[in-house]
Amino acid sequence: MHWPDSNPVGYKIRPQFTRQRYFWIPESRDLPLTIVGVVGDVRHEGLADSNLPQLYLPYLQNPSSIMNLVVRTTSDPLRWANAVRSQVWAVDKDQPWFDTKTAEDTVADSFGRQHVLASLLGAFASVALLLAAAGVYGLISYAVRQRTHDIGIRIALGAQSGQVLRLVLREGMGLALAGLFIGIFTTLATAGLLSNLLFGAKPTDPASSTGVALLLGGISLLACYIPGPRATRVDPLVALRYE
Repeated sequence: MHWPDSNPVGYKIRPQFTRQRYFWIPESRDLPLTIVGVVGDVRHEGLADSNLPQLYLPYLQNPSSIMNLVVRTTSDPLRWANAVRSQVWAVDKDQPWFDTKTAEDTVADSFGRQHVLASLLGAFASVALLLAAAGVYGLISYAVRQRTHDIGIRIALGAQSGQVLRLVLREGMGLALAGLFIGIFTTLATAGLLSNLLFGAKPTDPASSTGVALLLGGISLLACYIPGPRATRVDPLVALRYE
């Protein structure tokens, strides 16, 4: 992104920090800083971080009142919390100690907002799926009732039950497949809106998209199949009585 064709070490930069004074924001002194090294990409604010450019400042140049102590253990980390705290107070008895948590808790906290939004989206998607299935079922049932005379004539002329069932399924699945294609196109067009809610997966992941399409297709097929046998049981004499 910066200096793509050269080594940035040794270059000077003049970062423009905000003028607002907060203890977690580096103090702006309008002094040029010399780049002494480059590190790999890290997720500073959590696993769902947006990977914005970051820089590390020497503590002696920009001291902060907040520091984090990271300890690696071979057993339950919380069992060692008191021992670590004692060692910290042995160095500085006035040093405050707070917000003790494990790496698992830190990772879970970083996904808190995304987890809530994903749960809400999942709930709304489940309701939408049920409504779609009910809508397909209702539409096919209504179409079967409206075509009772037509189906009766077909049966009277020798149409088999399997042919009538395929007719009902073909009409219903035609509508379902049209809806699936529209949904896939809409998903591809709006995939970027979901990128901030995902980690380790792409909004257009082929496996997920295929699985969702198969699920919706299966539910649509079931919703179309339920009214199908009813169409095959139409009595031709009843259907033709009104012709």
